[in-house]
Amino acid sequence: MADPVSWLMIRPGWKVYASDGTEVGAVDEVAGDENQDIFDGLAVATSALGKPIYVPAENVGPITDDGRIELTLSGEQVAALGEYLEPATSEVIEGDNKSSFGSTLAADVREIEGKAIRPVERERSLPFFRRLFFWFKRERG
Repeated sequence: MADPVSWLMIRPGWKVYASDGTEVGAVDEVAGDENQDIFDGLAVATSALGKPIYVPAENVGPITDDGRIELTLSGEQVAALGEYLEPATSEVIEGDNKSSFGSTLAADVREIEGKAIRPVERERSLPFFRRLFFWFKRERG
C-alpha cells in the first residue's frame, strides 16, 4: 500500500484515475501557489498531444507516493470537464513619482518595456508547441 503525500509532491507524468478506477490521463501541470500552500488544481493530459483538461482541487482525492492520483469524479464526469487554460499574466503596478524628469522618464520606459516585452495576457488555451513540451516532460518522468 502506497503512502499518501502532499500535492506539493505531484510531478508531471503521474497517473490520474477516476473514482471508478479507470485511468483518465497523466499530470501535465500543477496549478497552485507553493509559497502560500494553495492547491488550485491539475492540468491533466488525456491524450499524447491533446489539449489538457482542468481538474479543480476539490475533485482531487488521495495522492500517493507511487505516482497515483485518484479523483472524486467518475470517468463520465471527467470527460465533461473543461479545457485547462494557462493563467493570465499579472502586472506590477508601481507608484508614480513625478518629482523629477528622471523618475518620469524611468516610469515611461518601464511602461513601454512592459507592453513590449511582457504584455498582460488573458487566460488562453495551451499552444501546440507547449503541449508538445509537456508531452516530452511527461515521457521523461
